[in-house]
Amino acid sequence: MQRMIRNGLAGIAAVIIGSTAGLAEGSDLVVLDWSGFDDEGFYQGYLEKHGTPPSYSFFGEEEEAFKKLRAGFAADVAHPCSQSISKWHEAGLLEPLQIDRIERWDDVNANMKEAFNFDGNYYMLPVDWGTTAIAYMPDRIQAEDVETLQIFLDPDYAQQISLPDNVDDVYALAFLATGVSDWTTASEDDFARASAWLRDAHRNVRTYWRDGAELSQLLASGEVSIAWAWNETPTTMRLDGVNVGYNRSPVEGSSTWFCGYVDLAGGPGDESLVYDFFNAWLEARSAEYIVNEWGYGHGNQAAVDALGSDVLDAAGLGAVSVPILFQSPMDNSLREKMIAEFELIKTGF
Repeated sequence: MQRMIRNGLAGIAAVIIGSTAGLAEGSDLVVLDWSGFDDEGFYQGYLEKHGTPPSYSFFGEEEEAFKKLRAGFAADVAHPCSQSISKWHEAGLLEPLQIDRIERWDDVNANMKEAFNFDGNYYMLPVDWGTTAIAYMPDRIQAEDVETLQIFLDPDYAQQISLPDNVDDVYALAFLATGVSDWTTASEDDFARASAWLRDAHRNVRTYWRDGAELSQLLASGEVSIAWAWNETPTTMRLDGVNVGYNRSPVEGSSTWFCGYVDLAGGPGDESLVYDFFNAWLEARSAEYIVNEWGYGHGNQAAVDALGSDVLDAAGLGAVSVPILFQSPMDNSLREKMIAEFELIKTGF
């Protein structure tokens, strides 16, 4: 249970830290990140060079991080996902990457890095990607029951369900469940149908999870039996000896996403530390670690390819034959509507 306890403590620390100094003390580099991503297995080269880890402040959702930065929180590096980059760029929060200082830039997944090439400048270093699908406890839920996303609406499972407290993942579920697998083409009617579906699902939700450690504990304890989950959850739970199912192939489909690090404008630290951190993350040992220990893919495509298809399949990163909603950058106006609507849905409106 070491990972669950460790990441759970990171989440608790984020609350305590947020109410005090706002930082987990480390080196002079300040990183605003998802809880748990201070795992030293991700940036061993940085530790070897500097002796201490970066200082971390944690967030549970990207809108929270955005508001924190807009309110004046000073950090050097942050870890948003693809849907947020345009908004952060338009708000003036990002510096363009100095790609000549990124040692393995040519090995980075081309589609991911090119998604944020604005006028010849790159604004995100893709480092992690994964899938979101149905996690369930086989001792309580039969595999045939999770062959459709409509299980989240089934009154037989009321109060046995957990959904992510994350607007992108939860709307990926809702769009898929209502027949949309490309949200960049979603109409107002599509958005309305997805929102209505989420309102129906909300009736069955016991709680909205905020990080993988919390969800693992909810499932293992029996508090919930079914969740819309990142593939981190089955990987880490199985490493801890817990039997958990994960279905990426319900008839309506499942989702994929990617995230990365950005260089924040006006960061207080030395830029050389930023690029030492980036370069450590792109090492092959970081890719091997995140795939095998967390179940996530890695932005260094060359290193991921070297692991082989069997390793990727075991981590839940292989190919599937159902529709896939790729959480690609979307129109900011639609995402703002999603953010506002999801807040209403969670409060019962």
